[in-house]
Amino acid sequence: MRPQPVDADGETLIERVMATVRNRVAGRSLTPGAKLPSIRGFATSLKVSKSTVVEAYERLAAEGLIRSRPGSGFFVAAPLAPLSLAEIGPQVEREVDPLWISRQALEADGDFLKPGCGWLPAEWMPEEGLRRALRTIARASASVLVDYGPPLGLLPLRALLARRLAQHGIEASPEQIMLTESGTQAIDLLCRFLVEPGETVLVDDPCYFNFHALLRAHQAKIVGIPYTPAGPDIERFGAALEEHRPRLYITNSALHNPTGATLSPLVAHRLLKLVDQAGLTIVEDDIFADFEEAPAPRLAAFDGLERVVHIGSFSKSLSAAVRCGFIAAPRQWIEPLADLKIATSFGGPGFSAELVLTLLKDGSYRKHMETVRQRLSRAMTETIGKLGAIGIQPWIEPQGGMFVWCRLPDGIDAAELARRALARNIVLAPGNVFSQAQTAGNFLRFNVAQCVDERLFRELSGLLRP
Repeated sequence: MRPQPVDADGETLIERVMATVRNRVAGRSLTPGAKLPSIRGFATSLKVSKSTVVEAYERLAAEGLIRSRPGSGFFVAAPLAPLSLAEIGPQVEREVDPLWISRQALEADGDFLKPGCGWLPAEWMPEEGLRRALRTIARASASVLVDYGPPLGLLPLRALLARRLAQHGIEASPEQIMLTESGTQAIDLLCRFLVEPGETVLVDDPCYFNFHALLRAHQAKIVGIPYTPAGPDIERFGAALEEHRPRLYITNSALHNPTGATLSPLVAHRLLKLVDQAGLTIVEDDIFADFEEAPAPRLAAFDGLERVVHIGSFSKSLSAAVRCGFIAAPRQWIEPLADLKIATSFGGPGFSAELVLTLLKDGSYRKHMETVRQRLSRAMTETIGKLGAIGIQPWIEPQGGMFVWCRLPDGIDAAELARRALARNIVLAPGNVFSQAQTAGNFLRFNVAQCVDERLFRELSGLLRP
């Protein structure tokens, strides 16, 4: 037998065709009984010969993954394997995929530097305020300590959140707010409520990488819209609406993750006009609201909670151990969302909600966030200066928050840099884990609150040398 042609990665063309089919089956775009693309069509789309596709299909049939029906073509035969998020979507090295980065940062001990993680250092959090609030709650009634929370969550906290939202121009009654265990659970519930498998969801490119993981778990088709310093690229957004007819758009409006950009009022108005014409729903993730130095536009404020759902949480600003977030949504959505919450997690964050309410009411949270914003402002200036000295430049200089999106020197691949940094106990966040289109290979996201150790810049300087 003649040797098979190989691609740039050393994989034979037959193996590449087989891998494509396996990935589509793993990703649920091909389910049991589904017909595979025709041999001619698949050969054309993959730019291989028809004989290559024939051989790949024959080998997959021998494995039992697909079967042939004479005169009809090839069909998926095997039952679905358990869903593996790591196998769906862009295939990247395990060292630099989003779920691995999260797990590595969560498991890292005190010897690791974590400029790639997405939270504040423990010493920045209001430990004394938390302990004081815990002592207060310890004297509360037994029901606070042992019972499930009500379906919508603690009413006094929902009323206080309504007042806080009003400060951003968002009019929401307590009956339009439901507490969740986190911002992540809020998005998960909204995807369960709104998205069917195979439907398209728009995200920013780059965007928070866990959006990708959540949407893959819901078997959605993900389409990235390039993000600019003023918000999503409106022309590309409009084209995506025409081409894909998406169900949702998930975004950060204030202090965008990972870029640190801020949505402009002009882009917000143009975006909402397109959304209204297309009948699209926007999920506005605002978990960094309290890190803002100056108020930015909120899509939910312009829209009045008609096509925009607003979510938030206190995991980043107060405590990751205190799981409490919320959804502000159209009134008619709240009851079915509460039913979904009961079905998937039963009780609400009762104890955490009492803790958050105590801290918000006694003024300690407000003072804590004033200190955090001051520390972040100093850290942002210092980090940008030190990164610039070794050739790493910010895409923009953010107006607040903890993230700065940086371009590496020419010829430096962020994923490879991250792999080498891991050997030196440094967890980095390479750009392509945030990019659905995989177009951010020379970017890194830095958390400036995690960049106070001088060892980070010495190590990076050494890793950047030829």
